[in-house]
Amino acid sequence: MSSLPKCPQCSSEFTYEDGDNFVCPECAHEWPKAAPVEEAKVVRDANGNVLQDGDSVTVIKDLKVKGSSSVVKVGTKVKNIRLVDGDHDIDCKIDGFGAMQLKSEFVKKA
Repeated sequence: MSSLPKCPQCSSEFTYEDGDNFVCPECAHEWPKAAPVEEAKVVRDANGNVLQDGDSVTVIKDLKVKGSSSVVKVGTKVKNIRLVDGDHDIDCKIDGFGAMQLKSEFVKKA
């Protein structure tokens, strides 16, 4: 029994190794032996400090709240942030506003 993986495209069992790749002779699909290593995303504040889940940050610019006429003022302290993937990479709760998403470029580590 072969220990080589089946072809991910056509499920053929007749794959073979060729250098750093596996090759399927039936559909000519090639894929790397080693799975791509996913690097952890590092989120930094406006000053370049690394942010982590649970940190406290301070807003460094007046931020308009989308869909509202209110503004998050400069100096507003946000406690217990949570880092997420996406354009707005911080999930948090701000007193008086509720749950929000912020961009890390508009905060500094407190």
